[in-house]
Amino acid sequence: MRKKASLSAPIASALFMGLGQIVVLKQYVKGFLFSIFEIFVLSNSSKIFNKIMGLITLGEPKPDLPVAERDNSTFMMLEGLIIVVIAIIIAIIYIYNIVDARNTGKDYEKKGVVQSEREFIHNIGEKAFAYLGLSPSFIMLAFFVVIPLVFSFLIAFTNYSAPEHIPQKNTVDWVGLQTFRDMINLKQYSQGFIRTAVWTFEWAFIGTLTCYFGGMFLALALLDKNIKIPGFFRTIFILPYAVPGMISLFIWAILLNGQFGPITRSLRELGVIEWLQNIGVLQRDVIPWLSDTTLAKIMLIVVNLWLGFPYFMLMITGIMTSMRQDIYEAARIDGASRSQQFRFITFPLLMYQTIPLMIMSFAYNMNNFGGVYFLTNGNPPDSLTTQSFAGTTDTLITWMYKLTLEQRLYNKASVVAIVMFIVIAPFALYNFSKTKSFKDGEL
Repeated sequence: MRKKASLSAPIASALFMGLGQIVVLKQYVKGFLFSIFEIFVLSNSSKIFNKIMGLITLGEPKPDLPVAERDNSTFMMLEGLIIVVIAIIIAIIYIYNIVDARNTGKDYEKKGVVQSEREFIHNIGEKAFAYLGLSPSFIMLAFFVVIPLVFSFLIAFTNYSAPEHIPQKNTVDWVGLQTFRDMINLKQYSQGFIRTAVWTFEWAFIGTLTCYFGGMFLALALLDKNIKIPGFFRTIFILPYAVPGMISLFIWAILLNGQFGPITRSLRELGVIEWLQNIGVLQRDVIPWLSDTTLAKIMLIVVNLWLGFPYFMLMITGIMTSMRQDIYEAARIDGASRSQQFRFITFPLLMYQTIPLMIMSFAYNMNNFGGVYFLTNGNPPDSLTTQSFAGTTDTLITWMYKLTLEQRLYNKASVVAIVMFIVIAPFALYNFSKTKSFKDGEL
């Protein structure tokens, strides 16, 4: 038995968990724990099978039953995904049971003894803290990140959309790549997607650069020795960052009302609007801050700058104050002007330390929902909006929101989400990997 323990123990444990540990290796406590686990799994095997079958079939239409008693395809998909994750965990434990039996069998063949029950319990106690500390993180990661992401991904391969396929009125079916084909072949969606994607990139790129360089300019200006009470000015500039963004956006929406807003009324009182009418810039006694496509986009960039520059101002101020002053002293001795100091010292050092944050800011702006939705709600609309539901200032994230909660076209919204992930994730990962500050040993 000893000579063949490395072969017989894993075979027995493969037939029934813990059997090799109990029969061959005489590790009764460990084998008993594995056996209890398999008995528990087998006793619930029918439930596991039914949930997985529910994920495959997504239920059956039952028009004769009351709506509340019909199959809910989305719940069945979600429950099926949870069971799949649990099944993966079960498979990992099952494989570990076999590997443990083989490794313990090899030690038994070499040494003639196996790990005692006391040693086994002692090792569990030593490792328990690490496993107990990590397990909540892994569980939360699986159930609150992985499963929702996979669920959203799978929706794109179904016909989950109003008005016909909304649970529990009717079931949802797997349709493969049909939704992707519809988004490409149907003109209104393909044109809406292209327009929205281009504006999303422009919004993220311009918004990131304006906030970064706006914050840099103010940070450098306030560090100038000629500026009196710089702390006061920093406090004033930080105020937009201290107010909740949603409230600020609502206030800006009121201020930018084209007819009754305070800004428009002030310009009207000053005669600016009348002058703009006289030179042909305005046709009416209103300024279309948020009702003209081009002007609305400009206002989005301006308001985003007002909300975003304090972050970069504070960050760059902190970096500047920690820079070694002897570098600048040496540059001044060598005759370098202030512009040369900025060009060859300050700017390279700032970019070295802040480029990862710029990439993060770009990715954030790509997914910046509130900055657009609460100010313009994607408006103004045009002829394409009535067909694709995408306004002229909608970004991909706000368009996805409208497709989901307003139009209930969940499968099409899922396609948009997948495209966003495919574009943003590789871009961010690639650029992060190329930054020197994120390479090992170069911090």
